[in-house]
Amino acid sequence: MKYEERAAEGSTQAKEIQIRTARVQDAGKLLEIYTPYVEKTAITFEYEVPEIEEFERRIKNTLERYPYLIVCQGDEALGYAYTGAFVGRAAYAWAAEVSIYLKEDKRRMGIGRKLYEALEAISKIQHILSLNACIGYPEAEDAYLTKNSVQFHAHMGYSMVGEFHKCGYKFGNWYNMVWMEKEIGAHDSHPAPVIAFPDLDAEIVRKCTALDLRSLPGLFPPSVP
Repeated sequence: MKYEERAAEGSTQAKEIQIRTARVQDAGKLLEIYTPYVEKTAITFEYEVPEIEEFERRIKNTLERYPYLIVCQGDEALGYAYTGAFVGRAAYAWAAEVSIYLKEDKRRMGIGRKLYEALEAISKIQHILSLNACIGYPEAEDAYLTKNSVQFHAHMGYSMVGEFHKCGYKFGNWYNMVWMEKEIGAHDSHPAPVIAFPDLDAEIVRKCTALDLRSLPGLFPPSVP
């Protein structure tokens, strides 16, 4: 299945879409988006839909160090994305793992791209240098898992760096798992310390979520679209 991105139809619709930092109070809306992924797909290898309290805890824990973004159109949540610790050891601090989930009927509208661009911008000002994605990958596409996510990440500039074979079992099928990575900064011999998300300047974060990167010339080059 080839990944194709379509622009949102109509400028009015595009203007209504807003990205912001998620709150614990958003857990119900986000869990509604996540539930079909658990129940109907192998995109997540989770078997059981988490309780609302557990989902609230996940959001809270993520926001203690990393961005957790929600994309909305009015009061409707269209999707969400966040980063988290790549591996829980100090030396891995400059790498982060990315995750994204969209409503099924909101895919291929450019929303995922906008979420990832905002997430990447924030990661850069945190001094994160590498973004990594752990993705379920079928040997042959089926009703539960396609290669769409790998194709999306490749479209966003990620490269495949590893594959584990038949390491996930769900819906009576064995699935592979791949790692993809994107370097977003220079790996100098003395990297700047990583800044926790709550310690970032709120106005800079707002500009990142608004994809207003031209107003941050010291952080992003003039060639940023």
